[in-house]
Amino acid sequence: MGEVTFMLLLCLCVVAISTVRGEDPYLFFTWNVTYGTISPLGVPQQGILINGQFPGPNINSTTNNNIVINVFNNLDEPFLVTWSGIQNRKNSWQDGVLGTMCPIAPGTNYTYHFQVKDQIGSYIYYPTTAMHRAAGGFGGLRVNSRLLIPVPYADPEDDYTVLIGDWYAKSHATLRKFLDSGRSLGRPDGVLINGKSTKGNGKDEPLFTMKPGKTYKYRICNVGLKNSLNFKIQGHTMKLVEMEGSHTVQNTYESLDVHVGQCFSVLVTADQKPKDYYVVATTRFTKSVLTGKAIIRYTNGKGPASPEIPEPPVGWAWSLNQFRSFRWNLTSSAARPNPQGSYHYGAINITRTIKLVNSASKVDGKIRYAVNGISHIDPPTPLKLAEYYGVADKVFKYDSIPDDPPAQATDKVSMAPNVLNMTFRNFVEIIFENHEKSIQSWHVDGYSFFAVAIEPGRWTPERRKNYNLLDAVSRHTVQVFPKSWAAILLTLDNAGMWNIRSELTERRYLGQQLYASILSPARSLRDEYNIPDNTLLCGTVKDLPKPPPYSI
Repeated sequence: MGEVTFMLLLCLCVVAISTVRGEDPYLFFTWNVTYGTISPLGVPQQGILINGQFPGPNINSTTNNNIVINVFNNLDEPFLVTWSGIQNRKNSWQDGVLGTMCPIAPGTNYTYHFQVKDQIGSYIYYPTTAMHRAAGGFGGLRVNSRLLIPVPYADPEDDYTVLIGDWYAKSHATLRKFLDSGRSLGRPDGVLINGKSTKGNGKDEPLFTMKPGKTYKYRICNVGLKNSLNFKIQGHTMKLVEMEGSHTVQNTYESLDVHVGQCFSVLVTADQKPKDYYVVATTRFTKSVLTGKAIIRYTNGKGPASPEIPEPPVGWAWSLNQFRSFRWNLTSSAARPNPQGSYHYGAINITRTIKLVNSASKVDGKIRYAVNGISHIDPPTPLKLAEYYGVADKVFKYDSIPDDPPAQATDKVSMAPNVLNMTFRNFVEIIFENHEKSIQSWHVDGYSFFAVAIEPGRWTPERRKNYNLLDAVSRHTVQVFPKSWAAILLTLDNAGMWNIRSELTERRYLGQQLYASILSPARSLRDEYNIPDNTLLCGTVKDLPKPPPYSI
């Protein structure tokens, strides 16, 4: 009897240990969001700090980690943060945009809880409310591979996050007034690298250090508002190894065009003369060129960085050719052990084609940006909450835009919530068509997609013959050059309400965004999580009874 009891207890212990080990690790953070005085361009201005830091703290996580961030809003305005590129599987409740969440009111807090499920790579977070992104509140978010998953390069000596972006010396409140009054933001005042601008007088402290002969990983992300930036490290080449969550074919580049919202990871070897070198970020496609610089110092370095910096490339044809050189690494593993190339996206039949045409127009004398003739506005009730509580018809209309807009559809702009009703698990083709003279940068929340083509002109079905259906990089942001189009392919396997937006903050704020409603007909926990208990409620749903929860 005693032996049986012992075996039973042993089995229970094993089950208990397995249960404890079965849940993925948690990372806990507390963020105090405040105003503070910053002077990145030498002029004091109001910035948005997280725990006193500008830029905000770097989040260092590993695949499948649960991230819990308690955000205390000490600003005088509502505030939200989005985790750009984090897919929030089955969990658009935590996406941090006004279409899915009520903002955090001043003087209150909200705890985000999301999982970096089946992801690796380099990402960013930033505010989505008002024009807060123009004041700070942004930072890097890295997702490292699990130890048992092979990475297609040796461990670097160190791992650096490089946040580059254009910057305005005016406050976020002033910039918002500009847009609300019908004015444009105009040209930025400078370019920052990790929130700083090097003076170049020989007294600048290094941003990073490198040991001779060692190789370092640099995660380069464009956190700016408007401008594409060309990035280079003086005297060094960069081996591209990862892009927005995908391992890439490891081509070598002297410089990289990083468009707004995009992230690249490169390997750099300290194989040059030991001294200082400039990290350089230069605006692209602008009449007047702005440059930001920072110092990299060899640990045994003697001597300042050379003032001679190569000129950036000219025109967007160079940038287009660089895009075409990016390739998915088919043989390497990403977040899972199976090779990336085991997913044959090019063999899947397209079930729906949606063309999204951006445009600029005036409404009541003020500039608005639109998609297929609709300039999005955020209603007081978040779209996801209205849908979940069964009052969508009181807040927005589905499918206000056609999948294939006629040529004149973008001439006249109307303002309304812009929501597409899309079918769960469909394989769709989205065409971003840009008839304007300026470059665009588009992002899709909740997903990664295959950027299969970017070409000049107008898209037609015949253009599909030029698609890369073998090794296009799976990513979450894509640029569209002037008078050009870009095509992406993706499987709608992540139920929720997901934002499709311009990464150019001025255009997003003034309406160049929309939402995709992707509902699982099963209303099952296998497809989507229940609404979190701590969800903030506002607008029409504030006092409504909670709907019955999803079941398995």
